[in-house]
Amino acid sequence: MGSEEVSNKQVIFKDYVVGVPKESDMELITSKIILKVPEDSTGILLKNLYLSCDPYMSGRMRKNRGPTYVETFQPGSPITGFGVVKVVDSRHPNFKTGDLLWGMTGWEEYSLISSPSPDMFFKIEHTDVPLSYYTGILGMPGITAYGGFYELASPKKGDRVYVSAASGAVGQIVGQLAKLTGCYVVGSAGSKEKVDLLKSKFGFDEAFNYKEEEDLDAALKRYFPEGIDIYFENVGGKMLEAVLSNMRVKGRIAVCGMISQYNLEQPEGVHNLFHITTKRIRMEGFIAREYYHLYPKYLEMILPNIKEGKISYVEDVAEGLESAPSALIGLYSGRNVGKQLVVVARD
Repeated sequence: MGSEEVSNKQVIFKDYVVGVPKESDMELITSKIILKVPEDSTGILLKNLYLSCDPYMSGRMRKNRGPTYVETFQPGSPITGFGVVKVVDSRHPNFKTGDLLWGMTGWEEYSLISSPSPDMFFKIEHTDVPLSYYTGILGMPGITAYGGFYELASPKKGDRVYVSAASGAVGQIVGQLAKLTGCYVVGSAGSKEKVDLLKSKFGFDEAFNYKEEEDLDAALKRYFPEGIDIYFENVGGKMLEAVLSNMRVKGRIAVCGMISQYNLEQPEGVHNLFHITTKRIRMEGFIAREYYHLYPKYLEMILPNIKEGKISYVEDVAEGLESAPSALIGLYSGRNVGKQLVVVARD
């Protein structure tokens, strides 16, 4: 493409938020960018193809937050997140023009990454599956599901598994991995459409709409009369409280996220934690990058299952960079059905 100057749409983070983020906390601007990496740089210039909307991103919009594993967005700068990209120009020895990658990029049409760190991008070697899958089942959510379920929860055939936010980017994968392992699997979601999806598309044994349940404890007793062996935690708050009452002795809770708590100024307390002691429950949090070293092993397992139709994946696709703020905010009211992503360009 030479060193031509082109326009570059960007989604800019305006200022730190309090409470639930809004679309108006972001704005779409158009700037200019030269399609060439500066000669004194070891950077890469990327064309962004697909962007991932993930629940943890609201935490990056807050100035005063507790312990965290990812930096806060900078007001006046583009939002950043996981995405699928194509290398337009490179002065980095590990990347060449035309490479397809997934990793951390900007919410803009083109991103200049001045010094990519070793674990910032993964090369996409398999293009006989949809490229968009690398925002989800073949990207960060996939390795999250794989590491959290297999490495942390240690499933075995016959285990009773409960997954909250089960139709989301990670939950739908966990439920299907559990079925492949020979587990009994129940998921919860927030609409009839999502509940139907869990049973008809993803093969969950049972599913329920948590919004229709007046008593979550009673709902879990209905689906798990003998208790829960593994809980894959995506929600927190009252859901976690109900689960603790229904865990079996030596149960495992893999804490992936707690979306019900992300936008509260005062997080809810959980009042029955002593179950952890009496039932000898192992409850452990984790983050995806702890399992990045398992990515090749994960691909080896998951790709054949996708190609043979043994694992399905549902995406909620928003078209155009201008739709990105709405797509992200929709996560916090459960508007998305499946993995939320944004198409910036298809090539």
